[in-house]
Amino acid sequence: MTDTFKMNWIAGTLLLAIIAIGTSCQESKAVDQQDDLSVTSTEEKSELVRQMEGIFYAEGFASIPDKSFDAADYGAVGDGKTLNTQAIQQAIDAAAEAGGGKVIFPAGTYVSGALFLKSNVELHLAEDVVIQAIQDDAHFPDKWTRVAGIEMDWPAALVNIYEQENVRISGKGVIDGNGKYWWDKFWGDPPRSGGMWVDYTERDIRWAVDYDCKRVRPVVVYKSKEVVLEDFTVKRAGFWTISLTFSNQVYVNGVTIRNNIGGFGPSSDGINTDSSKDILVENCDIDCNDDNLCIKAGRDSDGLRVNRPAENIVYRNCITRSGHGLFTIGSETSGGMRNVEVYGLEAQGTNTGIRFKSAKVRGGLIENISFHDIKMTDVARPFQFELNWYPEYSYPTIPDKELKDGIPRHWKVMTTPVEPPEKGIPEFRNIQLKNITVEGAERGFYANAFIEKPIHDLHWENITIEAKEGGSLNGAANWTMENVVLKTNNDEFIQMTNTESIELPEWIPASGKSAEAKAPVAEQITRLTAATTSTVLIPVNPASQSLIQANDTTTFSENMEVYILKDEAQQIQYYEPLGDGFYFSPVTISQQGGSISVKGERKHGWTFRIRTADPPKTVNGADEWAYDAQEKLLVVQKTGMQFEIVMSD
Repeated sequence: MTDTFKMNWIAGTLLLAIIAIGTSCQESKAVDQQDDLSVTSTEEKSELVRQMEGIFYAEGFASIPDKSFDAADYGAVGDGKTLNTQAIQQAIDAAAEAGGGKVIFPAGTYVSGALFLKSNVELHLAEDVVIQAIQDDAHFPDKWTRVAGIEMDWPAALVNIYEQENVRISGKGVIDGNGKYWWDKFWGDPPRSGGMWVDYTERDIRWAVDYDCKRVRPVVVYKSKEVVLEDFTVKRAGFWTISLTFSNQVYVNGVTIRNNIGGFGPSSDGINTDSSKDILVENCDIDCNDDNLCIKAGRDSDGLRVNRPAENIVYRNCITRSGHGLFTIGSETSGGMRNVEVYGLEAQGTNTGIRFKSAKVRGGLIENISFHDIKMTDVARPFQFELNWYPEYSYPTIPDKELKDGIPRHWKVMTTPVEPPEKGIPEFRNIQLKNITVEGAERGFYANAFIEKPIHDLHWENITIEAKEGGSLNGAANWTMENVVLKTNNDEFIQMTNTESIELPEWIPASGKSAEAKAPVAEQITRLTAATTSTVLIPVNPASQSLIQANDTTTFSENMEVYILKDEAQQIQYYEPLGDGFYFSPVTISQQGGSISVKGERKHGWTFRIRTADPPKTVNGADEWAYDAQEKLLVVQKTGMQFEIVMSD
């Protein structure tokens, strides 16, 4: 046995010896007036803001000829049944051929496949008009684009602005992604019960399903210029809602996004700006099931090859509701980001606030970013900076069994190593955070970066945070704080490792409400087994020193332990975070007749401590195992996410 294994063995033996074995709003109301979305800043407008307003507020920006083309004149029928792709496209083409104009619709719901807007054309959706995606992949042909940081073929969106100039989408109508079809294709119904998600997870290629399960987006702007998206609503996105990729001078104003209707679509991001320049997003209201407002710039070797930054971007005066990021940078950061200002935002129950995510193979320089005048209410993690994001997704490997039949091109791209490796380490620097209030948070601060390139030169000013606990910093340097106050519900301050020159906030702990000391695991197990004789299988999270029971949600730990008290069939399912904790995925542990199986999405080092009167002859599927005859204890170790261990006499 290795020394580590011996130590674990001793700890487990002592622990088991002392155990007396007996026996989880959508929205209240959409904001109707822009004034309600605004957060007043006491500062003068920055040069970047004045520059963006100079572009988008200029008379004549994206001006469309004053001619109208009624889609009904080309055969479109708004009965919610007739397929209208050809008729609507003919109206668009006729407007383009006439030198430009506005495509309009009588009231109704128009079912359609992929539509392609043309230069000098406006798609106008009046308040009683709906463009609805047909739930059929065949009506959304593949187009070369970039998705999640990789250039590849991907289905066209419902509404596409593809290599065009001077285009508008306007009006109070609706673009309906009709996404339930693609949600179920991805992970079944209920979520994670089927679809490609189950298949790919069982094959240990969970990282590939997001790319292989081609889901239709509602609105895409790709390699285009002088574009306005204004006033309409998008709902039920099959995948990302609005994507702005490789484009310049795009203005998004007053758009409402409602994706959590009739379910929860995976990766239904709100508004994503990807390697684009001169962007203004304002007065939007977003409810989705992933990053609400986001900037991206390519992934890994492919993103470093393209090497196109996201720059000169302003997001302001927006509300976010459900979702995983008030404002997110990443995880695709390879081309870098610079000159970004984010202000006047309000998060209401959004899972996280200001979120950085990247990985050690992403690379990219992220600098000159300003966040100010922001309010967060009931946001669990207001400042979440994770640069080693979701390792099982960020560092993919192709199992040998998948190689025999050949692999898709994008798999090869995704697994191409970054050379030299140090080029893959992202750098976040020169970031300002000012005039921010946080109420009802779980954790005040979180940062996890790399010693080689810590998150450095951040200035925090006029910030108040109310949270249950302080949080932790790892890999941070040169942070300054001016009038920053952290109030916690317990007496746990900020934990710091690998940090240098960090100014800390003024800390106000909860007077007389320090966290209760947690009982040792042995005592917790004794209490549990004394309370019930039906407990056979007890998972333990060693990092938090806590027992896990059926349907619990636990924090992530690199190592996990399972205590099996007798040879009796039992199964337990609990939930652990994916990525940095905004999706939660089930872990199922089963034992029956000398067999133990684990099914999950994240890799752990597992230690099973099994009480058994007689040693097995073999333990198939284990990395290491040993039996202590005196303590009647079998200890089995295995590293993995999906496996089975079989003991035979």
